[in-house]
Amino acid sequence: MNVWLVQHGKAFNWALRRLAATPLNTLLSLLAIGIALALPAGGQMLLGNAMQFARNAATTPQISLFLSLDASRKSSDEIAVRLKKHAGVKDVRFVPREDTLKRMQASEGLAEVIAALPKNPFPDAFVVIPHDESPNAVEHLRDEFQRWPKIEHVQLDSAWVRRLDALLRLSRIGVTLLAALLGVGLVAITFTTIRLQVLTLRAEIEVSRLLGATENFIRRPFYYFGALQGLLGGGIAWLIVLGMAWLLRGPVAELAALYNTSIAIHPLTPDASLLLLALAAGLGWLGAALSLGSHISAGESG
Repeated sequence: MNVWLVQHGKAFNWALRRLAATPLNTLLSLLAIGIALALPAGGQMLLGNAMQFARNAATTPQISLFLSLDASRKSSDEIAVRLKKHAGVKDVRFVPREDTLKRMQASEGLAEVIAALPKNPFPDAFVVIPHDESPNAVEHLRDEFQRWPKIEHVQLDSAWVRRLDALLRLSRIGVTLLAALLGVGLVAITFTTIRLQVLTLRAEIEVSRLLGATENFIRRPFYYFGALQGLLGGGIAWLIVLGMAWLLRGPVAELAALYNTSIAIHPLTPDASLLLLALAAGLGWLGAALSLGSHISAGESG
């Protein structure tokens, strides 16, 4: 067991020395890997924040029924009774036009405009909460209410949330495809780097074989090199994403204040950070394995 640890420790130290031997090339490679990984990681961070906002906004679906302006209070009472008896309605709340008028008059900038109108321009309304919150059931209720007499307009208040959720799901697929493509790019970078290392050390590899070194002994340092390069590149990607979150916090807070809502940009979670680093190291290891399988074997046959 101690021999095994010593061998892996030597392989790890060799990989560190090879990375430090060419600092400029190493830095450029790490920056390329970091930027490639930061794009999908940053996109995932923004999508995660947007989906969190959508989940917070996605309260119980509500259907707003606006009566025609000529609807009498008797018509409103009849609709209220009909709604309360409806099997698909869980709860109903009546919003009289007088309350809407008072609320609008209290809004800054609207009092003078409303005062200039000859009469109350707002209709009576009902806010309905359905029993079945599935999209099909809610939309069916909306279409049914629209056909009722004295109902001028029916609005499904949560429709925009579903559209936003569908858009976010589509965006997540796009980010996943981008991550896959850039992951292939990371493997290609590691493949080329390991190839250059093998070509540079070909004579040393052949001498090691003549001295009886096993293939695992020869390949192990290159595996560490690839994994370590990927891990360091993932660390740079994590720093880039952290910087993005820090830069966006101020503008997002200002935007949230304008819309009187609470939106905040949160950086990658610890689990997501560890996953990013693990994937980066794994892709680096994979690039090294592919390169060694091609060039070490070629050296053997040659």
